[in-house]
Amino acid sequence: MSTTSKHDARPNPTTARPSGGVQAPLPAGPAHGVPAIELMRQPEPMRPVATARVCVVGLGYIGLPTASLLCSRGFQVHGVDLATHVVDTINSGRIHIVEPDLDVMVRSAVHGGLLKASVQPTQADIFMIAVPTPIDDAARPDMRAVESAARAIAPHVRPGNLVILESTSPVGTTEDLVAPILEEYGLKVGEDVFLAYCPERVLPGRILTELVENDRVVGGVNQASTDKAVAFYEAFVRGQVIGTDARTAEMVKLTENSFRDVNIAFANELSMICASQGISVWNLIRLANRHPRVNILQPGPGVGGHCIAVDPWFIVHANPDLARVIRTAREVNDSKPGWVVERVKKCVQKVKDPVIACLGLSFKADVDDIRSSPAVEVVQALQRELDAPLMVVEPNLASHPEFELSSLEEALERANIVLVLTDHKQFKRIDREVLHEKMLIDTRGIYL
Repeated sequence: MSTTSKHDARPNPTTARPSGGVQAPLPAGPAHGVPAIELMRQPEPMRPVATARVCVVGLGYIGLPTASLLCSRGFQVHGVDLATHVVDTINSGRIHIVEPDLDVMVRSAVHGGLLKASVQPTQADIFMIAVPTPIDDAARPDMRAVESAARAIAPHVRPGNLVILESTSPVGTTEDLVAPILEEYGLKVGEDVFLAYCPERVLPGRILTELVENDRVVGGVNQASTDKAVAFYEAFVRGQVIGTDARTAEMVKLTENSFRDVNIAFANELSMICASQGISVWNLIRLANRHPRVNILQPGPGVGGHCIAVDPWFIVHANPDLARVIRTAREVNDSKPGWVVERVKKCVQKVKDPVIACLGLSFKADVDDIRSSPAVEVVQALQRELDAPLMVVEPNLASHPEFELSSLEEALERANIVLVLTDHKQFKRIDREVLHEKMLIDTRGIYL
């Protein structure tokens, strides 16, 4: 199928189809006292359980929760991951990542015979690609994992199948990378096989809940592909499933995370300005947010995770002369870890025999996800540039390949400088008296 025919066949970007007909009131999620696992067990207003076979390629923070959720709706799921330890862990009914209720979901799916993991794809009715899409050292999109996944499933795709790309991708990836690979096997994309893009938009720590409750944007390479993909997501999504074209859906995901990155950059820039002016940025933001149309986010040591720290560069790479605000926001946020390191160095000069407690490695509170974490970047720089002992504390990790991890109690007992990098619940419970005689650098504002 040529790219011209795909563009001509695009559906209306504003087409919306409500989930399962008339939208019923949503049951309370975990924020209202109902655990995510209970939300999964409530069948309405979602459609009846399915019998289709789904092959999910990539069993990480998105793929595995998605696979387990599909199993709870009756889908037979074949999960694929290149890491044999991941495959073995899942097939034993256990998980390799930290996410509330996921262990229960996976154990139930595996023991119920609905979920099996492998290093190789197999034939299925629906194929989902949920693999990493990082950037290289020059901030260019690295799409090798998507290409590899598409080539791995292509021999198994049959006429009538639906292929969905969920990995965050530059605009045009679905049409210009995945579609040609499928067509190498004699399949007419949009006619013989249906192809769509649907980005995830979940928050670590609430993934299972948000996979069900959040609205989804689904974009096919033509109207038939959009319709097929929308119908599939309506089988397990309680939020609204909104149809558009593939290029718009790809740009929606990049736009969402660029919007957040720009707003965080404003807060991070304010924090650096306030420090130079002797002003508490936390108090400043609290007072400024009293304005009815102002909602400044909270600053931190930078921006991390698999999305916000990466996705804006996809726009910048494709539009280097136009994406000026987006580029500047990325530069501001990327500079923040270095600014934190310099603050620590100034404190070290004021302390005899400094010992630094570094609290947190993950990019956000109460998860084990350290991908693109600014906390890791800060600790790496301190380890490289200072002779002072570091006591690294990360309660959500059993170990780390670069740092020896300490208990919170030991770190607080030995350290005379405390650097807060992540606002884990364990850190919020620290007795303020324990910190009274120590130099405190709180990048999260939990003690200020």
